Amino acid sequence: MQGKTGYSVAIDGPAGAGKSTIAKKIAKMKGYIYVDTGAMYRAMAVYLLRNGVAPEDTNRISEICEAADISIAYRDGEQVVLLDGENVNAFLRTEEAGNMASFSSAVPAVREKLVELQRKLAAKADVVMDGRDIGTVVLPDADVKIYLTASSATRAKRRYLELREKGEEAELARIEQDIVDRDERDMHREHSPLRQAADAILLDSSDMTIDEVVERIAELCR
Repeated sequence: MQGKTGYSVAIDGPAGAGKSTIAKKIAKMKGYIYVDTGAMYRAMAVYLLRNGVAPEDTNRISEICEAADISIAYRDGEQVVLLDGENVNAFLRTEEAGNMASFSSAVPAVREKLVELQRKLAAKADVVMDGRDIGTVVLPDADVKIYLTASSATRAKRRYLELREKGEEAELARIEQDIVDRDERDMHREHSPLRQAADAILLDSSDMTIDEVVERIAELCR
């Protein structure tokens, strides 16, 4: 990356692998900025849902995504995702937003808009970024690349417990099927499919604790 002065850590992997949790802890431990790319795509999904766009309507998604203003800021030590100036953190983790993001993130116009912002951040600051194509597309020159995964059953169980903890109704079998379907879409989409970068280190967290994963990645930094 030309003019790069920051140190960058790229964490890729499928939905529910624990990327965000791990990336946040690494950033806090090392004093880096955490750039939640998934949250940026989910913010775009919230924007599209609010505008009544169907997930399959790629032409309409391409048309209106340019008008969305999405940015990341820190307020009182918490990362806040802003959509047209509004803090939309509370709307990002719904299943509806997640499914819309899986469709809309495959639309080239959406990706181009958000990738540009992500690269600018990484060029000037020490960052930890997680997503589906950070090491392969967004930050191909990242200093450390991790491909974090876990079995679909493990990922579904984690999501199920997370939802139940919030008091939301959840069906384990349906969650796992959603995860399997999302993996299929993410891995076989035309633009920036989910895959492990050739120089990324594979970490399967199925039988690892969060702290064990964090410790392993921290060892690889600098």
